[in-house]
Amino acid sequence: MLDTSQKTAPLYYEDIEVGMRFRSDELAVAAEDIKAFARQFDPQPFHLDEELARETFFGGLAASGWHTAALTMRLLTSGAMPISWGIIGAGVDELRWPTPLRPRDSVHVECEVIERRPLKSRPDIGLIRVRTITYNQKGEVVQSMTPNMLVPQREPRANSAHPDQPA
Repeated sequence: MLDTSQKTAPLYYEDIEVGMRFRSDELAVAAEDIKAFARQFDPQPFHLDEELARETFFGGLAASGWHTAALTMRLLTSGAMPISWGIIGAGVDELRWPTPLRPRDSVHVECEVIERRPLKSRPDIGLIRVRTITYNQKGEVVQSMTPNMLVPQREPRANSAHPDQPA
């Protein structure tokens, strides 16, 4: 797993290989963070009020899945994946929230590159698919997804042949 706790040089498509792994730092989540996000973006009782939340499916205050997604993005952009242009998404597959994110949880993200391919239409960009899992401090998965990310090529290809195969 790539240690991204130290400042790492930005990665280009040529630097990334299938099987590469990355891990973020940790981020603590407070009840007030959950409520503030919910007030603005997902105002449902189980995200806003501890007492009302006890009587719901969640049995207590739980962060919005979209809050969990935003925290995951924060961790990715804070250095977990030091992509040259930053994290530029081209879609997400299989987004799941199997365990609720709760107050006082601390989360981190672990990523694994599962696919890479050049874009035929853009010789200066490649696409990578990254299995991205957000864990709480107990090791429980609070979010899993497989984003498709655009990554710049350090040296654009002259043609659209795949750089890993003969032209």
